[in-house]
Amino acid sequence: MNTPAREGSVVDAVETTIRYVVPGEKAIFYPGDRARSYWPAEEHRVRIENMRPHAGTLALERNGFVLVKEPTAVKNFYDPDEIRRVYYPEVEALVKRLLGAEKVLIFGEMTRSDADNTAEGRQPAYGAHVDYGDRTVRDVATNMLGKDEAQRWFKRRYVLMNLWRPIRTVYRTPLAVCDASLVEEGDLNESEVRGGLGDPSRPSLFGFNLAYSPRHRWYYVPRMQPDEVLAFKLFDSDRSRVQWTGHTAFEDPTSPPDAPPRESVEVRTISFMPA
Repeated sequence: MNTPAREGSVVDAVETTIRYVVPGEKAIFYPGDRARSYWPAEEHRVRIENMRPHAGTLALERNGFVLVKEPTAVKNFYDPDEIRRVYYPEVEALVKRLLGAEKVLIFGEMTRSDADNTAEGRQPAYGAHVDYGDRTVRDVATNMLGKDEAQRWFKRRYVLMNLWRPIRTVYRTPLAVCDASLVEEGDLNESEVRGGLGDPSRPSLFGFNLAYSPRHRWYYVPRMQPDEVLAFKLFDSDRSRVQWTGHTAFEDPTSPPDAPPRESVEVRTISFMPA
């Protein structure tokens, strides 16, 4: 792997701009044709803390996200067959370990890069958002399981969680996550994603964008490695629990000028808890 001639510094925190949505505005996002999108933005300067010193105290049920050391046997994340044969079982085992889930559905795998030649639909997602809410979780699970079986599982507690991994060390355009314990329902603004997850013909997906709040606290993992995974909750059918982990790609001011493109892979999971 080529590494930058000057790797830059790893710091306690960076200050940068995050793109929030104007409060009360519903966004319509076309990942593959972003110029068509309606995404009224408010940009705010924020502090994004180095997650590594806090990693040992983070918890899904307290903060909405965790950083885990999780090597993979996948050799080529750009091979859809290998993703399904090798990575899906790894993800299922990890999610069951993290959540204590009885059943795990895996969908929406995406590789992303900020390289100049990357198609728009696979570029990093800029803008503080929470991928999907209950409507889309139920739609996806019903499509995967069938109506009758899905209804049986929906009697359980169910959780939507994203797992994000670098394909190679991240030197630029890292992912930031917002402490979900500090995100309130009033911060959420409806979002419709048309043609999402790399499929222009996919029916709309429904989630949320975040409006700014000074209470929000953001974290990232400097120089995140391919054997590390960020797991973060996006929805929990138990509304008393922490969820709604806002996240976004951002421009890291400490990135060296010759940094290689960011490459990452993410998968989404719907987990059903034991009865």
